[in-house]
Amino acid sequence: MRHYPPSKEQAALFPPFAGLELSAIVVPQTAAELAVARADLLAQRFVGFDTESKPVFRVGEVPSGPHVVQLATMQRGYIFQLSNAAACATVGELLSNQDLVKVGFGLQSDRADIRRNLGVELAAVFDLDVIFRRHGYSATLGAKSAVALILRQRFSKSKRVSTSNWASAKLQDNQLLYAANDAYAAIQIFNALKLSTAELRQYGLWRDPA
Repeated sequence: MRHYPPSKEQAALFPPFAGLELSAIVVPQTAAELAVARADLLAQRFVGFDTESKPVFRVGEVPSGPHVVQLATMQRGYIFQLSNAAACATVGELLSNQDLVKVGFGLQSDRADIRRNLGVELAAVFDLDVIFRRHGYSATLGAKSAVALILRQRFSKSKRVSTSNWASAKLQDNQLLYAANDAYAAIQIFNALKLSTAELRQYGLWRDPA
Protein backbone atom coordinates (compact mmCIF):
# COMPACT_ATOMS: atom_id res chain seq x y z
CA MET A 1 0.00 0.00 0.00
CA ARG A 2 1.30 3.45 -0.93
CA HIS A 3 2.03 5.81 1.97
CA TYR A 4 2.48 9.56 1.86
CA PRO A 5 4.46 12.03 4.01
CA PRO A 6 2.75 15.08 5.52
CA SER A 7 1.56 17.57 2.91
CA LYS A 8 3.17 21.00 2.51
CA GLU A 9 0.20 22.49 4.35
CA GLN A 10 0.58 20.05 7.23
CA ALA A 11 4.36 20.48 7.41
CA ALA A 12 3.94 24.26 7.55
CA LEU A 13 2.31 23.83 10.96
CA PHE A 14 5.28 21.92 12.41
CA PRO A 15 8.01 23.67 14.43
CA PRO A 16 11.15 24.51 12.44
CA PHE A 17 13.85 21.90 12.00
CA ALA A 18 16.31 22.11 14.88
CA GLY A 19 19.40 22.26 12.73
CA LEU A 20 23.01 23.10 13.43
CA GLU A 21 23.94 26.66 14.35
CA LEU A 22 26.94 28.37 12.77
CA SER A 23 28.97 27.72 15.93
CA ALA A 24 28.73 23.98 15.24
CA ILE A 25 29.79 24.22 11.59
CA VAL A 26 33.46 23.88 10.66
CA VAL A 27 35.19 24.61 7.34
CA PRO A 28 38.56 22.91 7.86
CA GLN A 29 41.36 24.44 5.78
CA THR A 30 44.70 23.94 7.49
CA ALA A 31 46.46 20.64 8.10
CA ALA A 32 45.67 20.87 11.82
CA GLU A 33 41.98 21.64 11.21
CA LEU A 34 41.69 18.81 8.71
CA ALA A 35 43.33 16.39 11.14
CA VAL A 36 40.81 17.26 13.84
CA ALA A 37 37.90 16.87 11.42
CA ARG A 38 39.25 13.54 10.15
CA ALA A 39 39.68 12.17 13.67
CA ASP A 40 36.17 13.21 14.72
CA LEU A 41 34.54 11.73 11.64
CA LEU A 42 36.50 8.46 11.75
CA ALA A 43 35.40 8.03 15.37
CA GLN A 44 31.83 7.65 14.06
CA ARG A 45 30.14 4.66 12.44
CA PHE A 46 27.45 6.70 10.62
CA VAL A 47 27.58 10.30 9.38
CA GLY A 48 25.27 12.47 7.30
CA PHE A 49 26.50 13.11 3.76
CA ASP A 50 25.67 15.46 0.91
CA THR A 51 27.37 17.52 -1.78
CA GLU A 52 26.83 20.91 -3.39
CA SER A 53 27.76 22.05 -6.87
CA LYS A 54 27.95 25.37 -8.66
CA PRO A 55 24.89 25.47 -10.94
CA VAL A 56 25.20 25.28 -14.72
CA PHE A 57 23.31 27.98 -16.61
CA ARG A 58 24.71 27.85 -20.16
CA VAL A 59 23.50 25.28 -22.70
CA GLY A 60 26.26 22.77 -23.32
CA GLU A 61 28.25 23.73 -20.24
CA VAL A 62 29.65 20.66 -18.53
CA PRO A 63 29.00 20.43 -14.76
CA SER A 64 32.23 20.52 -12.79
CA GLY A 65 30.93 19.69 -9.32
CA PRO A 66 30.78 18.79 -6.63
CA HIS A 67 32.52 21.83 -5.24
CA VAL A 68 31.57 21.16 -1.62
CA VAL A 69 31.27 17.93 0.35
CA GLN A 70 29.54 18.05 3.71
CA LEU A 71 29.69 15.41 6.44
CA ALA A 72 27.85 15.70 9.74
CA THR A 73 27.86 14.01 13.11
CA MET A 74 25.10 14.54 15.67
CA GLN A 75 27.09 17.43 17.12
CA ARG A 76 28.95 19.07 14.24
CA GLY A 77 28.88 19.75 10.51
CA TYR A 78 32.05 19.74 8.41
CA ILE A 79 32.17 21.59 5.10
CA PHE A 80 35.02 20.54 2.79
CA GLN A 81 35.77 22.90 -0.09
CA LEU A 82 37.23 20.90 -2.95
CA SER A 83 39.20 23.88 -4.24
CA ASN A 84 41.53 23.14 -1.31
CA ALA A 85 43.92 20.33 -2.29
CA ALA A 86 44.47 19.25 1.32
CA ALA A 87 40.73 19.13 1.94
CA CYS A 88 40.33 17.03 -1.22
CA ALA A 89 42.82 14.50 0.09
CA THR A 90 41.10 14.28 3.48
CA VAL A 91 37.58 14.01 2.15
CA GLY A 92 38.70 11.50 -0.48
CA GLU A 93 40.01 9.27 2.29
CA LEU A 94 36.78 9.63 4.26
CA LEU A 95 34.49 8.97 1.31
CA SER A 96 36.40 5.84 0.29
CA ASN A 97 36.54 4.49 3.85
CA GLN A 98 34.60 1.22 4.10
CA ASP A 99 33.98 1.52 7.86
CA LEU A 100 32.46 5.03 7.80
CA VAL A 101 28.89 4.81 6.51
CA LYS A 102 27.75 7.96 4.73
CA VAL A 103 23.94 8.34 4.84
CA GLY A 104 21.93 10.82 2.81
CA PHE A 105 19.21 11.37 0.22
CA GLY A 106 19.29 11.30 -3.57
CA LEU A 107 22.86 10.08 -3.81
CA GLN A 108 22.54 8.36 -7.20
CA SER A 109 24.82 10.73 -9.12
CA ASP A 110 27.42 11.23 -6.40
CA ARG A 111 29.42 8.10 -7.15
CA ALA A 112 30.44 9.20 -10.67
CA ASP A 113 30.97 12.82 -9.58
CA ILE A 114 33.25 11.81 -6.70
CA ARG A 115 35.23 9.48 -8.93
CA ARG A 116 35.70 12.21 -11.53
CA ASN A 117 36.66 14.98 -9.12
CA LEU A 118 38.50 13.16 -6.35
CA GLY A 119 39.76 10.05 -8.10
CA VAL A 120 38.37 7.71 -5.43
CA GLU A 121 35.49 5.27 -5.27
CA LEU A 122 32.64 6.31 -2.99
CA ALA A 123 32.29 3.49 -0.46
CA ALA A 124 29.88 2.60 2.35
CA VAL A 125 27.20 5.04 1.19
CA PHE A 126 23.54 4.50 2.05
CA ASP A 127 20.60 6.34 0.51
CA LEU A 128 17.84 6.72 3.10
CA ASP A 129 15.23 6.63 0.35
CA VAL A 130 15.85 2.85 0.27
CA ILE A 131 14.24 2.54 3.71
CA PHE A 132 11.25 4.67 2.82
CA ARG A 133 10.67 2.83 -0.47
CA ARG A 134 10.49 -0.47 1.41
CA HIS A 135 7.80 1.03 3.62
CA GLY A 136 5.65 2.18 0.72
CA TYR A 137 6.73 5.80 0.31
CA SER A 138 7.83 7.58 -2.85
CA ALA A 139 11.12 6.51 -4.38
CA THR A 140 12.44 10.05 -3.88
CA LEU A 141 11.01 11.15 -0.55
CA GLY A 142 13.93 13.52 0.14
CA ALA A 143 15.15 15.33 3.21
CA LYS A 144 12.31 17.86 3.59
CA SER A 145 9.58 15.25 3.48
CA ALA A 146 11.52 12.84 5.69
CA VAL A 147 12.08 15.53 8.33
CA ALA A 148 8.34 16.23 8.33
CA LEU A 149 7.46 12.53 8.47
CA ILE A 150 9.98 11.31 11.06
CA LEU A 151 10.89 14.37 13.11
CA ARG A 152 7.56 16.25 12.73
CA GLN A 153 9.53 19.39 11.95
CA ARG A 154 9.51 21.90 9.07
CA PHE A 155 12.74 21.87 7.07
CA SER A 156 12.88 25.09 5.06
CA LYS A 157 15.31 25.11 2.14
CA SER A 158 16.06 28.21 0.09
CA LYS A 159 16.11 27.79 -3.69
CA ARG A 160 18.24 30.93 -3.91
CA VAL A 161 20.89 29.41 -1.65
CA SER A 162 20.75 26.00 -3.33
CA THR A 163 21.58 27.61 -6.70
CA SER A 164 24.27 29.94 -5.35
CA ASN A 165 27.96 29.80 -6.23
CA TRP A 166 29.30 26.81 -4.32
CA ALA A 167 32.69 27.22 -5.98
CA SER A 168 33.25 30.53 -4.19
CA ALA A 169 36.49 30.76 -2.22
CA LYS A 170 34.57 32.04 0.80
CA LEU A 171 31.15 30.59 1.45
CA GLN A 172 28.51 32.81 3.01
CA ASP A 173 26.85 32.00 6.34
CA ASN A 174 23.58 31.03 4.65
CA GLN A 175 25.49 28.61 2.41
CA LEU A 176 27.22 27.02 5.40
CA LEU A 177 23.91 26.57 7.21
CA TYR A 178 22.23 25.15 4.11
CA ALA A 179 24.99 22.67 3.32
CA ALA A 180 25.69 21.51 6.86
CA ASN A 181 22.03 20.99 7.68
CA ASP A 182 21.40 18.91 4.57
CA ALA A 183 23.92 16.41 5.93
CA TYR A 184 22.78 16.92 9.53
CA ALA A 185 19.15 16.20 8.63
CA ALA A 186 20.23 12.87 7.17
CA ILE A 187 22.05 11.68 10.29
CA GLN A 188 19.23 12.96 12.52
CA ILE A 189 16.67 10.97 10.55
CA PHE A 190 18.85 7.86 10.41
CA ASN A 191 19.25 7.88 14.20
CA ALA A 192 15.56 8.64 14.76
CA LEU A 193 14.62 5.54 12.75
CA LYS A 194 16.32 3.40 15.43
CA LEU A 195 16.98 0.48 13.09
CA SER A 196 17.27 -2.89 14.81
CA THR A 197 20.25 -5.18 14.38
CA ALA A 198 18.17 -7.27 11.99
CA GLU A 199 17.29 -4.21 9.91
CA LEU A 200 20.91 -3.05 9.84
CA ARG A 201 21.88 -6.49 8.57
CA GLN A 202 19.11 -6.35 5.98
CA TYR A 203 20.48 -3.08 4.59
CA GLY A 204 24.10 -4.26 4.79
CA LEU A 205 24.95 -1.76 7.51
CA TRP A 206 25.73 -4.07 10.41
CA ARG A 207 29.31 -4.44 11.54
CA ASP A 208 30.19 -7.22 13.97
CA PRO A 209 31.91 -5.92 17.12
CA ALA A 210 35.69 -6.31 17.06
